[in-house]
Amino acid sequence: MQPDVRQTALEILNRLSQNDQTLDSVMREVSGQTEMWLRRDRALLNALVYGVLRWRGRLDYIINHHSKTPFSRIDSNVLNILRLGLFQIGYLSKIPVAAAVDTSVELAKSTKAPWVVGYVNAVLRNAARDYQTAAFPDLEKDPVTGLAAMKSFPEWLIRRWLEDNGIEKTIALCDAINTIPAITLRTNTLLAARKELAAALENEAEKIALTDHAPDGVSMRNPAKPIAQMASFRQGWFQIQDEAAQLVTLFLAPQPGETIMDACAGLGGKTGHIAQLMQNKGKIVALDINESKLNELQSQMKRLHVTIVTTSNHNLNVPPGKYRFGIFDRILLDAPCSGLGVLRRNPDVKWNTSEEQLQGHMGKQLRFLNNLAHIVKPEGVLVYAVCSNEREENEEVINEFLNLHPEFVLDNHPGGLSENAGAFITQQGYLKTFPYPHNMDGFFSARFKRIR
Repeated sequence: MQPDVRQTALEILNRLSQNDQTLDSVMREVSGQTEMWLRRDRALLNALVYGVLRWRGRLDYIINHHSKTPFSRIDSNVLNILRLGLFQIGYLSKIPVAAAVDTSVELAKSTKAPWVVGYVNAVLRNAARDYQTAAFPDLEKDPVTGLAAMKSFPEWLIRRWLEDNGIEKTIALCDAINTIPAITLRTNTLLAARKELAAALENEAEKIALTDHAPDGVSMRNPAKPIAQMASFRQGWFQIQDEAAQLVTLFLAPQPGETIMDACAGLGGKTGHIAQLMQNKGKIVALDINESKLNELQSQMKRLHVTIVTTSNHNLNVPPGKYRFGIFDRILLDAPCSGLGVLRRNPDVKWNTSEEQLQGHMGKQLRFLNNLAHIVKPEGVLVYAVCSNEREENEEVINEFLNLHPEFVLDNHPGGLSENAGAFITQQGYLKTFPYPHNMDGFFSARFKRIR
């Protein structure tokens, strides 16, 4: 049987609307049913799901303009049907308008409400006639509302970016985030050289390129098969990791023979990178609250032939005890955050995050730093990193931590990065990357040194 791609896309969007799951977690859950699909069907599913989430604000503005039902009263399932149909009309040129409308009407029939079929048909046909000429709010009179609708972002986020960057840079930032990024990999140099990996990928993907700033990075587009099925992946030659995230581990500057903690290890992207920079010599403790993530991390380390990692299930709201864990030469805290720096890859985040939540994230980030400070050796290093460029999660956390911990100083001249990548270090010593102008994820990192 051929897969019903649009029905699957609708189910994914509905799940995201109904609970607090992330897009990544939902897509991982459905990967089992989609891995045997034809390449074109997997590509269409990804285009529909990510495209609707990326452009949801713009789609909703146009739907609201053409809907006789008040927007707030549109059932979430029906709204996602409209979004899917309108996205195909506006962004998938290979799908005829009639086909986009007809397949949306078929999805509407499953709602078992006869009026919905006519409603979906009418809204999409009306919207199709003037989609390209839709009138948005005047940017000179109302830049917040106008950019939020045109570029598809929440108004509160546009307002912040306008205050920080002005309108031209905000537009450029929005455009960079709305551009589909390449898939970036990090070569596992324990097993292969970067050029060796790039050559191996030539027959499995398109537009293979070496990253400009991370020395082990390779980017690609349109893989011919699921990444987990690639020979080079099964051989342990790479992990998926954005260039900015690779720079964070280089910023940590781990050395062979050291004892290092990856304090919020997750699935082990940075853990694997730390191990290869240590030449698989020394000791890494990978800490996380999620046992299933640690199990996956262990599986990944086995695939990468990394042997120096031990895992520990721990809640960082409680300080890790010295008796249990010991003390460390270096600790990396890749802290839980809003994720607003990775909207290129996780467009669902902008619709699930509010400005009020930033203070909550800041409180947790500061608490985690405080709870790790006592297990850093004298002269040791503590690196804080978040995939966010918002000030509450960046400088405000750093300033508060330094106020509370006179035994630490900010390393204003951190090493670890090449001269080329050193351009991302600010005068204060922070590592900062942005989708615009750097064409990579938005990360912030700071390196503390314990002086007593």
